[in-house]
Amino acid sequence: MPPLSPSASHRPHYNRFMSKTVIATDKAPAAIGPYSQAMRTGNLIFTAGQIPLDPATQQVVAGGITEQATQVLENLKAVLEAAGSSLDRVVKATVFLKNLDDFAAMNEVYGKYLGLQSPPPARTTIEVSRLPRNVLIEIEFIAEV
Repeated sequence: MPPLSPSASHRPHYNRFMSKTVIATDKAPAAIGPYSQAMRTGNLIFTAGQIPLDPATQQVVAGGITEQATQVLENLKAVLEAAGSSLDRVVKATVFLKNLDDFAAMNEVYGKYLGLQSPPPARTTIEVSRLPRNVLIEIEFIAEV
């Protein structure tokens, strides 16, 4: 490896040679755009946001926030398992809700999937004006392998 220039010597370079691996499974909805279901780099998995699509039909599941949150978490569980990880390895979750009035119902479902961890993962929940296919929820994870 060539020596670092003085201006670059203070910058971290620990990720310089990390590779990226695409994670894909038919147990979760196929990507509906130019993105991957998840990417692995080093010992971390970064999932794309999942919306409540049935993987078999690619259609939004019927019902309200409870049914949609359940499908999203099942989809994410499948993606993590395809990557060699699991829900108990999630370190960060980002939840996008169409309406924060759905927070309590979402939180109840979320708790069944991720609330048993000790400590539970970090989480951010954001109300957004619109989500793909006009769904009520989208969630993305960062997890360890």
